[in-house]
Amino acid sequence: MNSNTLAVPHLRGFAARVSTALTLALTAAGMAVLPTPAHAIGVAVPLGTAASFAVLAGQSVTNTGPSTITGDVGVSPGTSVTGFPPGTVSGVIHAADAVALQAQTDLTVAYNNAAGQASDASVSGDLGGRTLNPGVYTASSSIGLTGSLTLDAHGDPNAVWIFQVGSTLTTASASRVLLVNGAAPCNVFWKIGSSATIGTNSTFVGNILALTSISATTGATIDGRALARNGSVTLDTNTITRETCSTGGTTSGTTSGTTAGTTAGTSGGTTGGTTGGSTAGTTGGTTGGTTSGTTAGTTAGTTSGTTAGTTAGTTGGATSGTTAGTTGGGASGGGGSGGRPPVGGVGTGVGGAAQGPSATEITIGGILVGLSLTVVGFLVVRRRALTGS
Repeated sequence: MNSNTLAVPHLRGFAARVSTALTLALTAAGMAVLPTPAHAIGVAVPLGTAASFAVLAGQSVTNTGPSTITGDVGVSPGTSVTGFPPGTVSGVIHAADAVALQAQTDLTVAYNNAAGQASDASVSGDLGGRTLNPGVYTASSSIGLTGSLTLDAHGDPNAVWIFQVGSTLTTASASRVLLVNGAAPCNVFWKIGSSATIGTNSTFVGNILALTSISATTGATIDGRALARNGSVTLDTNTITRETCSTGGTTSGTTSGTTAGTTAGTSGGTTGGTTGGSTAGTTGGTTGGTTSGTTAGTTAGTTSGTTAGTTAGTTGGATSGTTAGTTGGGASGGGGSGGRPPVGGVGTGVGGAAQGPSATEITIGGILVGLSLTVVGFLVVRRRALTGS
C-alpha cells in the first residue's frame, strides 16, 4: 500500500517530464513538415509556339553583318526578312507563313501574361550596379542599364524574374546582365511597353517581349530571345541564342513516372511496383528487376524512398517491389530547389506562396512522431505495472 502511495508522486513527476518531451517532439515534427516560403511570386511566362524563335517581328527582320542566330527567325504579318546571308540561322526562317502567324498570336498571350502578373517591387532609372532576387519588377516608364545587373537565384534553378517596363529599355555599351547561383536565362522575361535597344558590345540575358521594335546594335549578344509584336527587329553583327529550360519528369500531386530506356533483368516476367506514398510509377514496357536505361520521372528531383522488398529479375515469375517512402520527382525546368520543387513549374508557373516539405523533412517528422508514440506507450505500460503492484 505504501509502495503504491509513494509511486504516485513519482509517476506524476515522470508523466510531467514525458509530457513536456512529447510536446517538444511533436512541435519539432510539425515544424519539420511545414511549407517554407518561396523566393518570389513570379511565374514563368508561357511562350507557346513562339518559344522556338530566337527572333520574331511583326513588320520586318533586317540584319547587317555576320550575325549568328540559334533558333528560328520569323515575321508576321510583315513579309521582309533580309541579311541572311551574311547572317546565319540555325533554325528555320518563317516569313508570313502559318507558323509565324501562330507564333505572333502566342507572343501576344505571353506579353499580356507578363504584363498582368502582380508586382513585387518598383524600379526606376538605371538598373546598373544592382543585385536582384527573383521576383516581378515594375518600371512605370523607361528603364536603362549601365554597367552590370546581377540576378541571384539563391540556388533555385526555377527562379523567375519578370521586368514590366512601361516604355523603353536602353542598355549602354558593354553593359551586362549576370546570372549567379543557378539562375537560368530561360526564366528571365522583359516586357517592354515600347521598344528595346541593346547597346554596342553589350551582353544581354532574357526573353525580350517588346510591343513595338527591338534593335541590337553592333556586337551585342542576347542570351535569350528578341520577340517584337508590331514593329521590326534590327540586327548588326549579333549573336542571339535561344535558351530553353530543360524538361524532365513533372511532379504534380500524384506523379506518373515512365521508364524510358533499355530495361534488363527479366526475360518474361511482369513487374508490378506498388508505391507506398503519393507517387505511382508506370513502367513503359515489360520490366524486370533492374532498369538500366535513362529514367524520366524521378530524375530531376531528390528521390527518397526505401525499397522494402527484394526485386529480382526472374524468368517467367511475377516480380513485385514495394516502395515504402515518399518519392519526390523534379519539376520540369531543371528540378526543384534542393529536392523540393516550388509550386508550379516551367510553363505553368514557378514560385507561388509556398513550397511543399522535402522528403528529408517528412522523414525527420515521421521519426520524431514515432519516438513520441514510443514514449507514450512506455508510459502507459509503466503506469499499468505500478498500478498493478
